[in-house]
Amino acid sequence: MTETAIAWDTYARQRPERRPTNARGETTWFNWTQYPDHGPGAELLRLPAGGRVLDLGCGKGGNAAHLARLGMDSVGIDVSAAQLQAARDRWGSVPGLSLVQADAAAYLDTAGSFDAVCSVYGAVWFTDPAVLLPLVRERLRPGGTLAFSQRPPVEGCYGCQASYIPRGDGEDPLVVKRWDYEPRGWERLLTDHGFSEARAKVLPAPPGRQKIGTLIVKAQA
Repeated sequence: MTETAIAWDTYARQRPERRPTNARGETTWFNWTQYPDHGPGAELLRLPAGGRVLDLGCGKGGNAAHLARLGMDSVGIDVSAAQLQAARDRWGSVPGLSLVQADAAAYLDTAGSFDAVCSVYGAVWFTDPAVLLPLVRERLRPGGTLAFSQRPPVEGCYGCQASYIPRGDGEDPLVVKRWDYEPRGWERLLTDHGFSEARAKVLPAPPGRQKIGTLIVKAQA
């Protein structure tokens, strides 16, 4: 097992399960942000009926399962066996859903084509864009959508950064790399790698005590 997989297995054990239903009483839903019942839904992906969609870093599978319930051929990949086991335990019987343990770049190197690729606080955040974006662009069908979300960057801290995943008492945290850019930085990266209509913006947090919004980025092949 790689150090990255160990880190995300550790993270999986710390994360709560998705609620049984959302505020609208739905058993599956798409959530781009870190806050419940907040932000847009799957319509950002502009999926055709019966389309094929890839969730990069699908975690415990809630978004990928929702896309399958919408009638998509939905593929969720994650490097963490623990994340995927949780996804299979809850969503494994959903028709149209495939769950694969794989590194994002390695999977894209041999994957088929997709109408959309999404990543919610997932592999797009934690993979060098110089490596990942060309692979995504190659696998997207003409006019297909790449959309992803992550936390906005800390001002002045751009490019490769460190994320720390805590472990038990007396143990050093595990470290994974992430890539942070301002909205205009993401737009430039996407257009430099052959995408069009690149748009990035920070969606403010919902009213309340929260202050950190969600960076949502979208582009077309």
